[in-house]
Amino acid sequence: MLLLYAVRMVRTGIERAFGATLRRLVINTSSSIKAAITGFLMAIVLQSSAAVVLLVSGFVGTGALGFAAGLPIVLGADLGSALLIQVLSFDLEWLIPALLAVGGGLFVKSDRQPLKQAGRIILGIAFILLSLRFLRETMDPIRESNFLPAIASYLQQDYITAFIAGAVITFVMHSSVAAVLMCVTFVAIGALPINAGLSLVLGANLGSALIPVWLSRNMSTESRRVPLANLVVRGFVSVLALVVVAKFSLPYWLLWTSDAQTLINVHVLLNCALMLVLPLCQYLEAPVAALLPEPQIEASENPMLKPALDESVLGNSVQTLACLRREVLRMAQLVENMITPVMELYADFNLPRMGALRAQDTNVNASLEQIKRYVASIPEGSMTAAERKQARDLTEYAIALEAAGDIVGKRLLTIAQDKSEEGIRLSRDGGDELLAMHERVLSNLSLAMNLLVSNDLEIARLLLEEKAELDHLERSSRKKHLKRLSKGSAVSFDSSNIHLETLRAQIEFNSQVASLAYPILHRGGQLLETRLIENLDNAADS
Repeated sequence: MLLLYAVRMVRTGIERAFGATLRRLVINTSSSIKAAITGFLMAIVLQSSAAVVLLVSGFVGTGALGFAAGLPIVLGADLGSALLIQVLSFDLEWLIPALLAVGGGLFVKSDRQPLKQAGRIILGIAFILLSLRFLRETMDPIRESNFLPAIASYLQQDYITAFIAGAVITFVMHSSVAAVLMCVTFVAIGALPINAGLSLVLGANLGSALIPVWLSRNMSTESRRVPLANLVVRGFVSVLALVVVAKFSLPYWLLWTSDAQTLINVHVLLNCALMLVLPLCQYLEAPVAALLPEPQIEASENPMLKPALDESVLGNSVQTLACLRREVLRMAQLVENMITPVMELYADFNLPRMGALRAQDTNVNASLEQIKRYVASIPEGSMTAAERKQARDLTEYAIALEAAGDIVGKRLLTIAQDKSEEGIRLSRDGGDELLAMHERVLSNLSLAMNLLVSNDLEIARLLLEEKAELDHLERSSRKKHLKRLSKGSAVSFDSSNIHLETLRAQIEFNSQVASLAYPILHRGGQLLETRLIENLDNAADS
């Protein structure tokens, strides 16, 4: 459990610190080789190929990424996850005290989110190394028992059972890194023979491909095709490798190392073999689409435009609040669709696309009107005071989302149009700063939608912490921009108004998005009433 927790801890830290940047890297891949390299690096960073697969699946489902570009990222992630196991298998126990001290210090003491998440990542790595040591120490007495040798002997003789066991263990653990590291540790201390370990590791590759298929089961059909293709390719190679291991002995160049290292070598080679599929990725789309066809729906049907408010349940407070929450969530998704491509318009302005985005603001406004009428129609006495307060909070957040939509439609899109018409070019540093701000805003909007569903205090705190971090980022960008102006940068001078107005608009958009956290934190008793000094005399004396 410590190993599983540690792997998740590293992934959580990476996603919170660099989630938006990773998403941009995924979308901007231009070739199969670059896509595979991107997936390779992301799997090492996130310590999970399944996390990369789900990220890619989401982009394929929204149309931001094609199947032919998404599958190479996934195959590269499989190899990255395999090489990560090689790194973690080294004897790094001497690093544990330093990692615990540095990671713990940053996580506990730092007020800045990037440093706090860096501490989380370092702590996670320390816990991984510590859990592997615990595994070795725990298995020592079990190795001398009668039970384990009997199981190990059976798995050594029955390749298929060992293969299936490896797949099941990995699927249950939901982490191929943790599962393979555990197998390698057992073989390293002699608790399992190498043949049984090989079958378990090969099965772990199949189980690793099953995880994203299961986790994406509720996604759209297009989203599910990439995990299915990965399962078909990786499963076929794993089964083929099992047949080879069962029928033939391993070549000497694989066996000259220790048994544990041999397991890792086979695991890495198997995932290297997946790279041979890169030229064929575009040809796999049609067969996978035949296996998972698109369901037939009416062309006019658009779930995003269908309100979630059901007037027939107005007498039932629980269902009424659920309908309200669903409608506000739909509203947030509409706003997300509006702001996501804004920076693309800054780089390459397109008038029809801007018009389409502005048209979406009409849907946002219509949703707010429907919510206000729905709340006004709630019968008197059908809700408790607390439920009435929840309904008001949801309505207020809907108003905030409508204001956020106006910021996109009436300010950001107008700025993008002015920039294009006047031929203004942002400086490279200025453009990168605005893009980083945009990525953080998108990440915070996603966090707010999670909070809308969960009402979780921890997410609410994180959302406000991210708001403070974005305020710091905006001040930093403004100072850097003014420094560029003081140095006489002509590009910065021409784009000054564009840069500063975009910063302010994004900050105001984020403030509207983060406003959901305040009532939740207030109900949880985790919000101060005021930040003003209460006693001015004492403050003056001090």
